[in-house]
Order: sequence, then structure tokens, then C-alpha cells
Amino acid sequence: MEQLLVHCANAIETNDATLAQQILWVLNNIAPPDGDSGQRLTCGFLRALISRATRIGSCKLLPDVAVFIPNHKFSITELAGFVDLTPWHRFGFTAANAAVMEAVEGRSVVHIVDLSLTHCMQIPTLIDSFSTRPEGPPFLKLTVAGATEDFPPMLDLSYEDLGAKLINFARSRNVAMEFRVVPSSSSDGFSSLIDHLKITGAGGSNSEALIVNCQMLLHYIPDLQTLGASSPRSAFLKAVRGLNPCTVLLVDEDADFTSENLVARLRSAYNYLWIPYDTVETFLPRESRQRQWYEADMCWKIENVVAQEGPQRVERLEPKGKWVQRMRGAGFRGAGFSEEAVAEVKSMLDEHAAGWGMKREEQDLVLTWKGHNVVFATAWLPA
Repeated sequence: MEQLLVHCANAIETNDATLAQQILWVLNNIAPPDGDSGQRLTCGFLRALISRATRIGSCKLLPDVAVFIPNHKFSITELAGFVDLTPWHRFGFTAANAAVMEAVEGRSVVHIVDLSLTHCMQIPTLIDSFSTRPEGPPFLKLTVAGATEDFPPMLDLSYEDLGAKLINFARSRNVAMEFRVVPSSSSDGFSSLIDHLKITGAGGSNSEALIVNCQMLLHYIPDLQTLGASSPRSAFLKAVRGLNPCTVLLVDEDADFTSENLVARLRSAYNYLWIPYDTVETFLPRESRQRQWYEADMCWKIENVVAQEGPQRVERLEPKGKWVQRMRGAGFRGAGFSEEAVAEVKSMLDEHAAGWGMKREEQDLVLTWKGHNVVFATAWLPA
């Protein structure tokens, strides 16, 4: 199926409408949207190729497969359940929270800048940990980027309402908390957030520990480098270094979707995105609403990688090695994770299917599915 998708992509790119149409019909017959995990994955790519072909006028639309399922807007409860389905997000949450607790030991004020794709879903567990801290809980400041774009998973709640719920939860745990939303966009490297943090002197006092927590959101910052300027990603990391944070946590998906070549990008995406389809196959029935929501979000990702170009193509994952280079270039050094943090991650993985695993790569942790790299977690200190 991968080869057929590659041949189809080549036909679309060379404007061979006849061949593209023939392959699309073959794929349509062998990759039903309700088939096995490989067929559903291929169907997602088929829809994306049709979307691309329609956009550039390569061939006629196939109306029966060209419609994407709309992305679900989650309630808080639904999103919490969604995140708990697999370790995809919990892995980074668990590793980061353990590192945060160690980094802020003895500090009376903890300021977390949360750049997270999952709308602060990591924070309640961290509040629980702070509430039982031997020296007593710190005063918690939480600053989030009120993103101007919508990336899945999407929330049906304003960030102001989300903040109110988090403050109430923290109060129930005897943790004093302040919540601030700064409207900011990944498209310009969260520049308004960085400006806000500079103006307010974030991390400027000895009592305040500044933590920058980046969970699967930085790959939405453009990776394109203009002549004579550093890439927006590297510029963002250098700006974060200028804030002199106590610790930076960087967690993301370990794949490369940055190629300007469609076929190379399609291959990379196909050989990575089989994993989420395979994982849900093991424990969610086909009629499950959670599975439909999960796979709709995967289809959004596939469509963005394959059908979009330029500023609209925002799914630009980079592998761990590239982010390590960027962090070192921005003036950070790897901090690694303690044995206690590793033990917490392993304990969390025990709650999930046997195919999930974890390995250490130098100072970093990598989540695996059946031996394949899925998500990496890294911790950094100013060099």
C-alpha cells in the first residue's frame, strides 16, 4: 500500500492525471475506512492525496472518500480520558513532572510556562505532587499561550474557564495558584509570549523557579530559514535561554516531516503514523467514539503533511537529534532524568498494553511501540 501511495503521489506531482486516477481507484477499493489498522491508515493518506490533487487540479474528485471527518471538540472530562488512552502524552507528562519536582525542591514560587498541545492536561497531576511536598506547596504561577490556531485535540472551553477550573482544583489541594493566558501564535515563534515574560521579569527573583514546559507544540513553529536569519525555532529557543529558566522540558514526536519533497514526506509519515492506528487496534472496538476521535485527529495530521504546502503545512516534526542540536546551539546542556523519574515512567507504562516500552538514549528517554521510537523526552539546563 505504501508503494501505491508513493506511485500516486508521483503521478499527482507530474500531472499524470490518468495514472493518478487509476491508482486512486485501486486504493479506494483496497483501503476501506472501516478496515484493519493498515487499511484505515492508507485510507487517511488516500483522502489526503485526493485533497492535494483536487487543490492543484491534477484529477477529478472522488466524492465518496474525499470528505474528512470533522475534528471533535473535547470537554475537559473527554480530553482527560482521551489523553489517558495511551502513553503517547502521559509519557512526556510523567517524565517532565518528575523532573520539575526535583528542579524546584525548596523553591517557594514556581512559575511554569506551559506550551502544551493538550491544554494543561499535565497540570492537575503536578498540583497533586506539589500538595504533598514535604516542605509544603509552593505558590504556583501558570502562564499559557492562548494559541490563535486550532490544532487537534481541540477543546470546547475557553482558556479563561480552563484556568478557573485549575485554580479551583489547586485550592482544593491547598495550593495557591495564579493563571495567566497570553494570546500568542506558533507561526511567529510565540513572540508575544516571550515579550510578556521579558516585560514581567519572569524568573527574575531568587525565590522564583522558572520552568518552560514544551509538550508537542514546538514543531508547529515554522522551521524555514530565511536568508541571513536563524530559523524561527532556533530563535525561539535562544529567546527562552535569555529568560534564564531553571529547567526546560522538551517532549515531542520522534519523526521527520520537514522534507520539501512530497514523496519523502509521505514515506516518513506513513512509516510513523501506522503506530497510533496499531495501538488503538489493540484495545478500542471499531464502533468506539474515542477511536473515531483519535483517528480523525490522525487524519488531520496526515492531510496537513500531504495536502498542504507553505505556511499552511504546520505539521513539521523534527527527530530528537535535530532538537538536541538546536537546544545546544541555543545555549543549553542536557540535564537527563533521575532514576526516580525513570521508575515513575516505567510504573506508568505498566498500566498500558505490553507493546509499549521505554529506552534511554544518552541522557534522554524515548517511548517505543513494538521497538519503534514514538516520543522523546529531554530535560535541559542553561549551559
